[in-house]
Amino acid sequence: MADKHTHEHQQGHGIGGFFRKLFGGGQHDHGHEHDHKHEAHGHAHHAAAAHDHGHAHEAHGHEHHDHGHGHGDHGHDHPHPHPHTAREFQPDEKVHGYYQLLGLALKELLIEKQVFTAEEIRKAIADRDAVTPAMGARVVARAWVDPAFKARLLRDAHAACNEVGVDAGPTNLIAVENTDTVHNVVVCTLCSCYPRTILGLPPSWYKSREYRARIVREPRAVLKEFGTTIPEYMEVRVHDSTADMRYLVVPARPAGTEGMSEEALAALVNRDSMIGVALADSPAKH
Repeated sequence: MADKHTHEHQQGHGIGGFFRKLFGGGQHDHGHEHDHKHEAHGHAHHAAAAHDHGHAHEAHGHEHHDHGHGHGDHGHDHPHPHPHTAREFQPDEKVHGYYQLLGLALKELLIEKQVFTAEEIRKAIADRDAVTPAMGARVVARAWVDPAFKARLLRDAHAACNEVGVDAGPTNLIAVENTDTVHNVVVCTLCSCYPRTILGLPPSWYKSREYRARIVREPRAVLKEFGTTIPEYMEVRVHDSTADMRYLVVPARPAGTEGMSEEALAALVNRDSMIGVALADSPAKH
């Protein structure tokens, strides 16, 4: 397999060769190969994420609140009298397919340039796949049993996560708490920014154009579709993630959990409750 892969690059074929021709790169000049190899761990993680994330957007740290004011629809369609071009916005499926293809091309070119090896990218993907919502659940469970830890988490989420052995990653992480009067929910209106280092990969609906557009306009209606009804007396706050800012919702602790161990409490914390579209599980479900 490795020999065939090398042969395809030598012949200028494969995804990498296609993109070089598409963007005017021409044939690969082997006479200008660099002799040195870079330390590639960080590069490998970026390339591993490219198959799912694809693009970053400018940081914007505002919050949307359910106070009756309007928000623009970031994802609705407009009729166009002229034919579509390659640069115009396409339906979600085609956008995701394009960036997946771009990610594969980037990976092949970086391997060919010896920036990192195929084994390094395999390990980076394995490390990414090892991150699950259970890591975030550990953080929430500790906050439920330790008020001082919860205060530190709400003040500095990165430092608090480190206390329980959870790496929050390079982006700014903000923890927001659901209370008797406030319910928080998270979205990325421009793409799919998500606290992947503590929750793993985002669900497909989180990346969908419909969720990204509707949750800021009609959060109560969208939450109800997830089976979560928020009383009218409670405020709903919608937090918009950015390329350098992520949010972790600390769901309200379910009733009837007094005396439960921290490990047992962590089992009640589901992924969707840390996004804010659901509540934590009740003990009766376990």
